Amino acid sequence: MACVVVLTGCGSVRQLASSAASSTAVISAAATSTAATTSPELSAAGALSSRPGLVVRRHAHAARIQRGPSNSAPRFRFQAFVLTPALRQLLSRFSWHPGCPVSLGQLRYLRISYWGFDGRAHLGEMVVNASAAQGLRRVFADLFGARFPIRRMRLVDRYGGSDYASIQADNTSAFNCRDATGSSRWSEHAYGLAVDINPIENPYVYANGTTTHPASDPYLDRSDVRPGMAVAGGTLVRAFTAIGWGWGGRWPAPTDYQHFSVNGR
Repeated sequence: MACVVVLTGCGSVRQLASSAASSTAVISAAATSTAATTSPELSAAGALSSRPGLVVRRHAHAARIQRGPSNSAPRFRFQAFVLTPALRQLLSRFSWHPGCPVSLGQLRYLRISYWGFDGRAHLGEMVVNASAAQGLRRVFADLFGARFPIRRMRLVDRYGGSDYASIQADNTSAFNCRDATGSSRWSEHAYGLAVDINPIENPYVYANGTTTHPASDPYLDRSDVRPGMAVAGGTLVRAFTAIGWGWGGRWPAPTDYQHFSVNGR
């Protein structure tokens, strides 16, 4: 399977001068059918130059996987973009507000190939801290290569910033400026340094062994391993462990099987 790596190299993503703003956008516009609200059309601007080996671009909203030559397998795609004015406006309505521990300038909008439970390749979206983009490229390349299934991958803003609604839709997401569950401290999601994967298949389990979402009840039995689950030694956990991220499935109760973060919290 061919692999197209758009974001390579080491270090954090940096936005440089706008002199490259006339370059062409690299993603074709397309509509996405999801249970979430319709996303606003995002205007295309030019590609931004960066240090050698690291490509950061402004974008037009897109949702279609590009294929190689006829009959070839879908190619993995991963692209990181600085936030456009339209995205800044969207996040400022729902997932970000003044007083959050990171600025909008510290965040990046990602377009990521993934395999769905339908056995087809899709192109998802995610907002993360710029410093996390490089490691996540490796994670999702590994998951794509292994055909690990992900239900959907949309911004939490498509669900009005509601963590509950996003989980209910079994949505994989990252940035959301909120407190940690059951705490008054910032969640790692508020820094863009945590990702929740398949939250229905990988529930947050309270100390009494229950979970909030009824659809997750069948997944409380972690010994019955099914597609999309995070299990010790499995594809998903190995991919995040390889970049040094911690897994909430190793926490003492309450346990958060969906949760992966840069510092393990």
